[in-house]
Amino acid sequence: MDSELDVFDRKILDLVQKDCQLNAEVIAEAVGLSASAVQRRLRRMRQDKTISAEIAVVDPQAVGKAMHFLAGLEIKDNYETLPRIRQWAQGEPTVQQVYYVTGSFDIMMVVVASDVKAYDALSARLMAHIPQVVRMTTHVVIDTMKQSLYVPVQ
Repeated sequence: MDSELDVFDRKILDLVQKDCQLNAEVIAEAVGLSASAVQRRLRRMRQDKTISAEIAVVDPQAVGKAMHFLAGLEIKDNYETLPRIRQWAQGEPTVQQVYYVTGSFDIMMVVVASDVKAYDALSARLMAHIPQVVRMTTHVVIDTMKQSLYVPVQ
């Protein structure tokens, strides 16, 4: 990843984070470059992984995944267990985010599920697959007040 982003790159990133379907002509007009220059910059930022993905954001309720859970995991043998958790989480599509953190938990996970039973089944799979999980503390999300992956670039 190239950390040498100029003002044009940052303006482009700001725009495509809000709508990745904008065409080069619209972006070019907004940032003051030609469409071909915007296309070159976008291609470079995709290649160097400054832009790591372009996705469609789906409303979980529209597909029957109406509940969100925040799970705090306490683990033992951290450095041996972390790769196992990383690999396990990659195979679990309802696990949206996993963070290795400081504080009272070692791992924080964001999970989306259809209901409490589905979440409980996920928890059971986790505990069976990774016995180094000492404790799992779950918080049920009542209301999503803000949800974003936007990264300020200015």
